[in-house]
Amino acid sequence: MDTKQLAAFCAVVERRSFSQAADQLGVTQPAVSLQIRSLEQRLGQQLLDRSGRRVEPTEAGLRLYRGAQRLLALEQQLLEELGEEAEGELKGRLEIGASTGPGGSVLPVLLGEFQELHPQVHVALTVSDTHTVIEQVGRRELELGVVGASGRHRGVSFEPFYRDEVVLAVPAGHKRAGKSLTLEELKAEPLVLMQDGAGIRQMIDDELRELGLRLRDLNVKLELGLQESARAAVLGGFGATFISRIAIEGDLEAGALAIARVEGLEPSREVQLVRASGRAETRVAQEFVAHARERLS
Repeated sequence: MDTKQLAAFCAVVERRSFSQAADQLGVTQPAVSLQIRSLEQRLGQQLLDRSGRRVEPTEAGLRLYRGAQRLLALEQQLLEELGEEAEGELKGRLEIGASTGPGGSVLPVLLGEFQELHPQVHVALTVSDTHTVIEQVGRRELELGVVGASGRHRGVSFEPFYRDEVVLAVPAGHKRAGKSLTLEELKAEPLVLMQDGAGIRQMIDDELRELGLRLRDLNVKLELGLQESARAAVLGGFGATFISRIAIEGDLEAGALAIARVEGLEPSREVQLVRASGRAETRVAQEFVAHARERLS
């Protein structure tokens, strides 16, 4: 039932006048008359007796008036409660997914900071490969996703979140550590790749294609799932891997890993924020994105 019509009806009953009701509501008298006529037509009953000097409710009108007062009071209560939620302490749950690059480095810090700022918010981070995260956001199992590469999915939208440099990581004592190598020399290096569906693997494949190469042209020795597995293999001395620089900053500082440059290949990626198309975003999600953008700027 239209609460505007009910509010107009209650104002007329209380003021016993269409003109005074219009003044109270801040509208014109014809607008109030139209609201009452529409309400009477919908209910199929006369609600007001207009024959005397003052407007009086009929028996049906009195019954409606008592019920309408309760409905309008409930509406006001709901509006006040929703207003408190929109302006008061942030509460709720944030379901977010990430691919292994951002999920293993940047996001844990951002989420930890955000939860400290808003103790009533529960954060749940799921880490998977890029393809899986996009699918989960599209199925609305996750409210937000952060992935290393955009994909094709009609149910989601992508927007740039932050820029990430991708490097060729090698063991600290590797002959190429801190040096450059050509594409021909890269083809001879034992490589560790992340699994199909990983954003970095997809990006490197695209970069190589522009240079006339494919991943299958390289000396791939191991395919080891996601980023942490590839990192561990390089630390163990089993080859080199393309990986997010952010993910190995600690290893670089500790001298456990080093970077080799590939001539003609300078990969960097725009890490993407993923949202379900058409989904109304919660206040918790809005506040987290604002916090993250401020910290990453």
